[in-house]
Amino acid sequence: MERCIHRASLIAVASSSSITSTSSGQLGRPEGKEDGKKRLAVFVSGGGSNFKAIHHAIRQGEIRGGEVVVVVTNAPSCGGAEYARQHGIPVLVYPPRKSQSSSSTSESVSTAEELAIDQLKEKFNVNLIILAGYMKLIPGTVVDTFPKAIVNIHPGLLPSFGGKGFYGSRVHEAVIRSGARFSGPTVHFIDEEYDTGPILSQAVVPVYPTDTAETLASRVLKQEHILYPRCIAAICEDRVE
Repeated sequence: MERCIHRASLIAVASSSSITSTSSGQLGRPEGKEDGKKRLAVFVSGGGSNFKAIHHAIRQGEIRGGEVVVVVTNAPSCGGAEYARQHGIPVLVYPPRKSQSSSSTSESVSTAEELAIDQLKEKFNVNLIILAGYMKLIPGTVVDTFPKAIVNIHPGLLPSFGGKGFYGSRVHEAVIRSGARFSGPTVHFIDEEYDTGPILSQAVVPVYPTDTAETLASRVLKQEHILYPRCIAAICEDRVE
């Protein structure tokens, strides 16, 4: 029987009644609504299965302290963006497509970043960003604007099998080539580099001698859909210190 180990010891969890102070530099920006729910922006580039798992957990009451108020994508026709539209969630395109930008200069890039930040902060009052298969490096200006408030899920056990170029099937292929006996997803905060931010939690699955990248990916993805909503729930309920 397949076993999965959730490494909850990697995440500091307080009681559900505790409140994390934002003035002490801990996680969290000022709440966006009087009901105290965190306002979530989800960044997607593909089918958005982790976004869908998180949204489903919210609708089922498994995540009680947050709501998805906007989806950001670099691929406006992707499955995650279509799902958002079907559920009445606004979709922003970032980075803007070339046809939307008058030039490719650093000035126009900076302007696009400023506009995106302004929309997230002022229009949608976002206080937590969730990366769910977003295939672009988050600009440093966004990281600085949302300190300790951007999370990502990686399909490998960081710090191994991470960094630039390690995503999707490339991670699983590297795991199999290495001869590793275990793999699994990692939820972590992000910084300005790829996959180097503080780790919140991990789940561990076995790697079998007969595995292909596809079979291992399927096993890991099942755990992603469990682990990520649990981590988002803990953050939204101020159980992460």
